[in-house]
Amino acid sequence: MTVQQEKNPIPVPQVEPRAPIPKQNLRIPGPTVVPDEILAEMARPMINHRGPEFAAILRRVTARLQYFFQTRSPVLTYPASGTGGQESAIVNLFSPGDHVVAITIGSFGNRFARIAETYGLQVSRIEFPWGEGADPDVVESRLKTLPPYRGVLVTHNETSTGVTNDIQTLASLIRRHNPDALIAVDAVSSLGCIPLEMDLWDLDVVFTGSQKGWMSPPGVMMIAASERAWQANKSAKLPRFYFDWASSRKKLEAGQHPTTPAVSVFYALDRALELMLEEGREAIFERHRRAGEYVRRRAREMGLELFANPRYASNTVTAVRLPEGFNAKAFMKALREQDGVVLGGGQEHLEGKIFRVGHLGYFREEDLAEAMDKVEQRLRSFGFTGH
Repeated sequence: MTVQQEKNPIPVPQVEPRAPIPKQNLRIPGPTVVPDEILAEMARPMINHRGPEFAAILRRVTARLQYFFQTRSPVLTYPASGTGGQESAIVNLFSPGDHVVAITIGSFGNRFARIAETYGLQVSRIEFPWGEGADPDVVESRLKTLPPYRGVLVTHNETSTGVTNDIQTLASLIRRHNPDALIAVDAVSSLGCIPLEMDLWDLDVVFTGSQKGWMSPPGVMMIAASERAWQANKSAKLPRFYFDWASSRKKLEAGQHPTTPAVSVFYALDRALELMLEEGREAIFERHRRAGEYVRRRAREMGLELFANPRYASNTVTAVRLPEGFNAKAFMKALREQDGVVLGGGQEHLEGKIFRVGHLGYFREEDLAEAMDKVEQRLRSFGFTGH
């Protein structure tokens, strides 16, 4: 310790006291509500992450993830958010200077592209207005004008705008134009809730996160790759360590993680997958379809305008335009503090212009009804009559 440090010691921090978290109807698009019985799993005692108990959990989780991903490929799990999935896909598939195409329809599509640029890839963006899905005809015509490309980055469900891309059509036209292109799909707010309508083998990499469409707490990113992607991984030259698929796959075969995993979160994920299997994959899809239709209908009945093009409207998150000149900040604050309803706001240039309702993962119909009732009442209290 220097003399200066001895004279000026760091004081004990004066921080606000811990306070109970109020009961909330959490309707943001992630993290999502987690059932009490899954939260209780996280209170179980710690175990050796190199021992047989954790290996058994990892075997169960991996097999069930393969079912929900609809793949026989190993599904790798990482303590990370969905953004970790984006970075993981980039560093494991590509080499410095590779040319990739990013099909972007919102904030998270743009993030995927920025990560690629950060790692020194050449990125050609095919951008669409926020609220629109990727038009296949436009994508195909743009691909024909571009120089050879190694891969395509695309978002299945854009959380920032409530838009779902037609991945099946987009993947088919990419394959027609460039059969060897590596297609990486961000399915963070869709996988397990909205059908991809295709087998993973028609894609190359698909990833999601437990904080969005799954019933377990945030903390685990899950990613699956096709055989073509695994072959590309062998020659990819971008630096990686934590997200190295090869070392993760090797450890997975031994029932372990290459690094220390978030054991408590795996307890929760293990139980969450059991509950999802009990409900049934198709039943989960149908529940989300009904929820999307319900929230969109309620918003229209209030006289509000939906932000997403109805052709591409998401069944996991609905974005709603606020009336011109409306005090969005005060509106959201009143809903949160007085009504106990927490909505998502607009991102980037949409801040203050839209609100987003999350209806993904674990929710009950009465939760959505209460949230939309409170939104309608609060709009009236702010002078909006729907005309």
